[in-house]
Amino acid sequence: MRPILMKGHERPLTFLKYNRDGDLLFSCAKDHTPTVWFADNGERLGTYRGHNGAVWSCDVSRDSTRLITGSADQTVKLWNVQTGTQLYTFNFGSPARSVDFTVGDQLAVITTDPFMDLTSAIHVKRIARDPTDQIEESVLVIKGPQGRINRAVWGPLNRTVISAGEDAVIRIWDSETGKLLRESDKESGHKKTITSLSKSADCSHFLTGSLDKSAKLWDTRTLTLIKTYVTERPVNAVAMSPLLDHVVLGGGQDASAVTTTDHRAGKFEAKFFDKILQEEIGGVKGHFGPINALAFNPDGKSFSSGGEDGYVRLHHFDPDYFNIKI
Repeated sequence: MRPILMKGHERPLTFLKYNRDGDLLFSCAKDHTPTVWFADNGERLGTYRGHNGAVWSCDVSRDSTRLITGSADQTVKLWNVQTGTQLYTFNFGSPARSVDFTVGDQLAVITTDPFMDLTSAIHVKRIARDPTDQIEESVLVIKGPQGRINRAVWGPLNRTVISAGEDAVIRIWDSETGKLLRESDKESGHKKTITSLSKSADCSHFLTGSLDKSAKLWDTRTLTLIKTYVTERPVNAVAMSPLLDHVVLGGGQDASAVTTTDHRAGKFEAKFFDKILQEEIGGVKGHFGPINALAFNPDGKSFSSGGEDGYVRLHHFDPDYFNIKI
């Protein structure tokens, strides 16, 4: 399995997202410029210029026409995927951390960081079909959790919003009223900051990664803990195979602590676990720094990882990967 090395970012990667067809890969980094690549050969198609700070996350509409990006410059921007033009800018009083379209792309959920005297918040915005009709107002603003909310995504049928972050609690909110419906159990839940959250293809369960050196699989409706995957370093990114029962975890120390580790090249690996048996089945080495972003192609035949080293590595699986037996 020879990775394709995609060099286009000058700063650490923060987020990776495939479109629904699996032919395009969108990458966000701290260099202000989200980038789109061909997902089969890693060729760079273009960039989206206009942000003035690190870009923390992105999402792409079902028909691959609209891109939404959230940035530390306190804005969320909507883009035309094909031309790279800015369609609209939402302005906030604090850095925008997470963005996620609903099924149907009519709403987006956006999280903003605590900043000055503002607490972190979850905003729901209506996304207009025609950019000229787009309005700034939020349909709903949820305030509450202390500390940063690192990720908020839509639950099944867009009825709920699932959020997770620094306080290590996963919360499920009613997306119409903003009422808190469920919180993850303190005993079975994560012990440190939750860094990442990834839903299954059918939205029935989701995976969270945390600095407590574990990832956990949860039932979306009941918030019951299903599985726990334990590693020996903090988890920065998680992804689930849409094809096989595999989960992949990426991580490493915080950037500031990296200098204290050994200098062997490519020590930072993406670890594959059997989703059901919770056993490690393999790893993919290669990055020269912690892995900050992971994404599976919707067809399950390839995955990509983005690192603190500024590279995106695109891996097409070998045929024997599909026959791994434990």
